[in-house]
Amino acid sequence: MTTNNGQQRIGIFDSGVGGLTVLRELYRQLPNESILYFGDTARLPYGSRTKQEILQFVREILRWMVQQDIKMAIMACNTSSALALETVRSEFNLPILGVILPGARAAVQHGQRIGVIATPATAASNAYRRAISEIDTTAQVWQVGCPEFVPLIEQNRLHDPYTTEVAREYLTPLMQEGIDTLVYGCTHYPHLAPVLRAILPSEVKLVDPAVHVVAAAAQELDLLGLLNTQPPLPTRFCVSGCPQQFAQLSVQWLGCTPMVEKVYLPTSPHSPVLLEQVD
Repeated sequence: MTTNNGQQRIGIFDSGVGGLTVLRELYRQLPNESILYFGDTARLPYGSRTKQEILQFVREILRWMVQQDIKMAIMACNTSSALALETVRSEFNLPILGVILPGARAAVQHGQRIGVIATPATAASNAYRRAISEIDTTAQVWQVGCPEFVPLIEQNRLHDPYTTEVAREYLTPLMQEGIDTLVYGCTHYPHLAPVLRAILPSEVKLVDPAVHVVAAAAQELDLLGLLNTQPPLPTRFCVSGCPQQFAQLSVQWLGCTPMVEKVYLPTSPHSPVLLEQVD
């Protein structure tokens, strides 16, 4: 598929609806950009997967996105950013941004006692601790793996008392360490902001890497001369799982019901098959 530069899209992908937090920032900071959003909902959550599995998934998604003629890819997924970013950057000939480094840079600007809530895979990778330490060797970092958060968000259980109970359990050890900053180490987690804010002391600052990865994307597109100045195309939403489920879940954050395509991601770089579309 070939288009002119003005109509080339930015590709964003995540395991599910988490990347919508990055999409909202793209709408806010780069309103002229056309966007392709992919949610790998058939294989979520990513946080309990092995590095080999994540790398395979990311390669399949990027191959497909390259076929759709994207001009940049944003990994709106901390697990992918932690486990696959460096590898695929050397394999694909387009700018690929992850959320961890922008998030780490923002965290050290806010505080010195930094808590990170993340998927088990991201927490185990120590990606945030390493990134923060490289920027500021004096900052202290505590990480907590939160295996239940993504499934609860994807099941739309934000207002369930059980979700508050789980959040309190995850946050308690961080509050006991006296953190002054909390990083959302998963793009799903900003959806939990009201729950987390109700538990945390008011002085703890929340850092959403989505805000900062989009700022980095804007800077890079500008440097490469790839910013779009024309009105954007409608956002294209694609999933590997159930289109209806994604559409119903995402409406509360998008403010409308998106038209969602189901695509099959083959393991070899052949054209995927469009299986189903829903609106």
